[in-house]
Amino acid sequence: MFSALAACLAVDPWDPDSKPGAHQPEARQGQVPEHRLAPARGASELPLGGVGPQRDLHSCLGGDPSVFGNLEDAGHRPAIARCRSTELLCSSVQRPSAVTGRISFGVKPTGNPDGAARSREPGSGCLGPDGSRRLSPRGWSRSSARSPALEAPCFSLGDGYLADLRPLDILAEAVPPNGAAGGIRVTQAHGVRGLQLSAAAPHAVSFPASRIFFRCDLFPEEFSIVITLKVPSLPPKKNEYLFTVVAEEPDALLLGLRYSPTRLHFLFLSQDAAGAWQTRVTFRSPTLMDSQWHTLVLAVSEGSFSLTTDCGLPVDIMADVPFPATLSVRGARFFIGSRKRTKGLFTGLVRQLVLLPGSDATPRLCPCRSAELAVLSIPPVLQGPSGRPEDNEVLKYPYETDLRVTLGSRPPCTKAEDAQFWFDASRKGLFLCVGSEWVSVLAAKEKLDYVEEYQSLFTSSETLGIEVFAIPEAGLFVAAANRKATSAIYKWTDGKFASYQNIRTHQAQSWRHFTIGKKVFLAVANFEPNEKGQEFSVIYKWSQRKLRFTPYQRVPTHSARDWEAFEVAGEHFLAVANHREGDNHNIDSVIYKWNPRTRLFEANQTIATSGAYDWEFFTVGPYSFLVVANAFNGTSTKVHSHLYVWLLGSFQLFQAFLTFGAADWEVFRIGERVFLAVANSHSYDVEAQVHNDSYVVNSVIYELNVTAQAFVKFQEIPTCSALDWEFFSVGEDYFLVVANSFDGNTFSVNSIIYRWQGYEGFVAVHSLPTFGCRDWEAFRTAAGSYLVYSSAKEPRSRVLRLRTG
Repeated sequence: MFSALAACLAVDPWDPDSKPGAHQPEARQGQVPEHRLAPARGASELPLGGVGPQRDLHSCLGGDPSVFGNLEDAGHRPAIARCRSTELLCSSVQRPSAVTGRISFGVKPTGNPDGAARSREPGSGCLGPDGSRRLSPRGWSRSSARSPALEAPCFSLGDGYLADLRPLDILAEAVPPNGAAGGIRVTQAHGVRGLQLSAAAPHAVSFPASRIFFRCDLFPEEFSIVITLKVPSLPPKKNEYLFTVVAEEPDALLLGLRYSPTRLHFLFLSQDAAGAWQTRVTFRSPTLMDSQWHTLVLAVSEGSFSLTTDCGLPVDIMADVPFPATLSVRGARFFIGSRKRTKGLFTGLVRQLVLLPGSDATPRLCPCRSAELAVLSIPPVLQGPSGRPEDNEVLKYPYETDLRVTLGSRPPCTKAEDAQFWFDASRKGLFLCVGSEWVSVLAAKEKLDYVEEYQSLFTSSETLGIEVFAIPEAGLFVAAANRKATSAIYKWTDGKFASYQNIRTHQAQSWRHFTIGKKVFLAVANFEPNEKGQEFSVIYKWSQRKLRFTPYQRVPTHSARDWEAFEVAGEHFLAVANHREGDNHNIDSVIYKWNPRTRLFEANQTIATSGAYDWEFFTVGPYSFLVVANAFNGTSTKVHSHLYVWLLGSFQLFQAFLTFGAADWEVFRIGERVFLAVANSHSYDVEAQVHNDSYVVNSVIYELNVTAQAFVKFQEIPTCSALDWEFFSVGEDYFLVVANSFDGNTFSVNSIIYRWQGYEGFVAVHSLPTFGCRDWEAFRTAAGSYLVYSSAKEPRSRVLRLRTG
């Protein structure tokens, strides 16, 4: 037994405090009855928790007191002992005297500077003070069916209770104390420091397993792995390794942890007489890729595997193949963030990687106020500075000294620039490269200074509506609804819109972009029938192969003015604004519902409208609303436009607004306040004499009054045949721009930008010369903010740049 003790325990058997002259007895091998210790020579079998502490340990040692000599005289208080048939595993020995020795679980203790063993609170060990058997955390226990001889109970000695095994800071072993190693960067994210390892060679972030398993080369059978990390988004089929233990010869993965977009995989080598194979235990959807820090605890005990994320509810898996009891790591290396090769390198940030032998680490960490950053042990380089440096002290931390700030024009934001800064002198702002985007860190408060013409977008004919949208991995686009037979789509290329695709339309009024899952659609509202007299509008679908929009579905419509796409309770809808059928303006507009089975839109509900011009969908809390702009009832533009609320599977009338040739609704929010603006275009009645000023009418902004459960009038703004409102923001300021189209005499009318000024409401700040303005769209690119408007009276639209100061 003594040879097993000397082989697997980090203790000098010939300690001067031990009994002098003791020789090393020959190791004996025998069966240990379940729940009993091997009897001492000349003693009867001793059940667990019986008789005295000294005899307990002596029995476990095979009855040879010479191993430790006189324990009481030497002042030893063993805190934990595990007996097996051929070995004794002990966590630590506490000594009150100045002379110290150390017994460890075959591993080198780390993460405890003073070298003192951590004691568990009384009663939390494997055996309580009353001698009763206690389960380790989470109720783990050995299965006697597996091997009664390998039952490994813990027990207390004297008045000392079970001492925790010390955490092994794997990350600290791999990284130099100051973090100075090739390719390793200390990066701060969300105010928390982590290590970025993706630029380092795999061997630069590795160390031999013998460094911590220096007396015993068997990996613990029961253990926890604690890891704190911030992971990036990955493509669907990509995997990255968090850490691995790899045998040098042959190149075999003994143990590892890797993740994919929807899985976390724990890998280990299993073997039997037939051979060796790799076992994988998979946890589904640990929700890691949200650009936030997370702390995971993986606890392993035989065939039980448990994953706890941010101190939440554990996910437990009972595997058919248990973790091996004798996994040798002799000649192996730990690799952090890799599997010894460049493929599968971890590209995120890691803050903590700790191995805790013998128990579940969750009770040590949880509950925790900041569960996503719960700490068991982190390397010194990631800990906060202990105090303020002197005025002339050199900064010690790499994250303070290894940063690079780029000046000049906007540089690319790629992996090479990740976590680097760029200072934009023109905007007086400091930006940080995160992933592939520059994120503002410090910037002068952005204010709209003036508006300048940026691009004249020439079109095949007058443009009645525009739609700006983005397609992932394809780019930014604008679709123009042109009056004549062809409408065009333009793509943002080299800082300008360039012609991309032409689509045959029939006096198109507007476009609507929407998505269903990964499918990208674009619907056009056709006002006139085709050459065969057929009247319909068309839904187009983006082809990933052709990188173009292709016809997908025809929908019968009547002089359609607008499409509105929205989602309610997980179901997708399209509402069309039917303006008139022949000379009849009082017709039904239709709401279509997506059928996932047929993958087509089908009529779901009809709503009576009068010269419908526009639909607008929005939500307030759990409620979904749909408002229609009714423009003309056949005799007058003075008609009610209606707001509907979704109830019991359909839209029901909620509120009516008196409007005058309503052409557009715009919903927007400022703080917690919800507003609804209507663009009134014309005050006309067939019985009244038409005056030139009938096109100069007030458009109205309504605000939701929660107490009254209705929208109430907030502000009236004089407009000239307004056809559209567009809400946008610049910095902390909010704006509305109106499309003034005609004042009764000319189409050369100024459109106005209004700024939100709180109690004063919206106040005019910029007057923009426009000609037959029909529609406004606001958009942003990496270079800044823009407005684009369409003209219904000339074949040219204009892109305006918002200059800030």
